[in-house]
Amino acid sequence: MPTTKPPSTPTPAYLWFDTEFTSLEASQARLLQVALLVTDSHLNRLNPPEDDLNICIALEPDAPVSGWVEENLADLLLRCRSEAAIPVADADRQLAALVDTAIGRAAKDIADRPVLAGNAVHMDLLMARLFLPEFEKRLHYRLLDVSTLKIFWNDTHPDQPFDKDAPGVVAANLPPGIAPPAGEAHDAYYDIHASLAEMNCYRTRLLA
Repeated sequence: MPTTKPPSTPTPAYLWFDTEFTSLEASQARLLQVALLVTDSHLNRLNPPEDDLNICIALEPDAPVSGWVEENLADLLLRCRSEAAIPVADADRQLAALVDTAIGRAAKDIADRPVLAGNAVHMDLLMARLFLPEFEKRLHYRLLDVSTLKIFWNDTHPDQPFDKDAPGVVAANLPPGIAPPAGEAHDAYYDIHASLAEMNCYRTRLLA
């Protein structure tokens, strides 16, 4: 007699997460910035905007930095070398605390934990595994990588790419209740909003 598979449990939350770091070489990389915004699977906020995290990480003065970062993230480097930046361990605690506040303490079963979400989010997971152990303990083993849908969208709609670097495009595609951020591309807090807006665009145009 055939058995019926029980329905899957809804994902408790999407953790829209982005990092900026000093180098693409993992052995040399140091975190510069982390940002986190939490939604449910319908892209509704689970925490008020004032609880979002946008943190500059303290950087040692002699830490090596790639040429691209020196050229393109100069303002961020100044903040990371200022008194406004905090140690990475403090950032880890704040990230973990936000997840606990939004959805409760981490589930014992990894399959019941929230999913990390963003663009090319495997790189951000790598940074979490290297530098953010308390936050990483709260993550599902799956990822919601908007880049997967981006590839399919660009291949099927080559004349309609989603321009996540354009603040107007991001603002127009954000879900209701989520305000456009300040900043621009390669700022972690801007980038999580851009990924969220891009996901909402594909959800309404590809997946509806």
